[in-house]
Amino acid sequence: METQKIIISGNLGEEVEEAVGRLSPDRLFLLTDHTTRDLCLPRLRECSRLIANMEASHQISIGATDDNKTLESLVDVWTALGEGGATRHSMMINLGGGMVTDLGGFAASTFKRGIAYVNIPTTLLSMVDAAVGGKTGINFRGLKNEIGVFNAADTVILDTGFLRTLDRENLCSGYAEMVKHGLISDRQTLDELLSFDLGDVDYARLSDMVAASVAVKERIVAADPHEKGLRKALNLGHTAGHALESLAMEEGRTVLHGYAVAWGLVCELWLSVVHCGFPTPLMRQVAQFVRENYGHFAITCKEYDRLYDFMLHDKKNTAGSICFTLLGEVGDIRLDQHVSREDIFEMLDFFREGL
Repeated sequence: METQKIIISGNLGEEVEEAVGRLSPDRLFLLTDHTTRDLCLPRLRECSRLIANMEASHQISIGATDDNKTLESLVDVWTALGEGGATRHSMMINLGGGMVTDLGGFAASTFKRGIAYVNIPTTLLSMVDAAVGGKTGINFRGLKNEIGVFNAADTVILDTGFLRTLDRENLCSGYAEMVKHGLISDRQTLDELLSFDLGDVDYARLSDMVAASVAVKERIVAADPHEKGLRKALNLGHTAGHALESLAMEEGRTVLHGYAVAWGLVCELWLSVVHCGFPTPLMRQVAQFVRENYGHFAITCKEYDRLYDFMLHDKKNTAGSICFTLLGEVGDIRLDQHVSREDIFEMLDFFREGL
């Protein structure tokens, strides 16, 4: 997988036009969801003559939220590319959150065996996670990101000005991935993240923290682009988190991805305490931060078997054994940790009773 160019934006219009000009596509397509079409596309049009002059026929919009990260939406994008005359020399810009960059990246990667694409993430979650690192895909049969490919965007342009369009819930959703990056890096970074006031956002400070968070992911992805080893560190919180998210989807009480990751971090830090000696006081500090900012996802003992089944479908598993990424300390990453069914049920007890 080629290394993608990541730009911390200083002039969005110039950077978009430079990224497009470098590849000189025969046709340019722009993908949004219905929310970013209304809230973010006007800002992009204002600063980019190229986008302002695009023909309407080359703009594609799909339904918002993760519920639309589906095969049906993917087919709609492929169809629009075909009807718009896209060739292997065309290019697509994905303007949106993680759902748009995941699905749009997959559509571009597979249409005519692959066309170039650029990500312009508009949510905190997509800036620090989904848009960076080359993972693309869709949900399938109730499972998160079940179908997809590794294929990096040519360029990712991070303009934190878009963050001012977010409500608190979506800001918190992305921030959970930043906390994860803090946990797998160093204590100073984590302390700064846990002390940040999500109720009264300092956007200048947040912009610097986003750049630092992206740098953590860049370093790991560069060392292991296809998740054979170190990149599994980025899955901290996701084995339990994806299970909770899948259960929520199945029961019709859909939650934002970052909220599920935040709850998954609490679960997997508890496992880290039990299996790897992670400090209990620090686990409780993170749990308190999650409780205050993400609330609680109610589960009962009756749902443990279903959650376990979801974990069995996790892509990191080997030979039918559930694998977790755990920590011995902040930055002390323990990959491929096999955990028994009994311990997973105790983890769910802790989550149900303690958060």
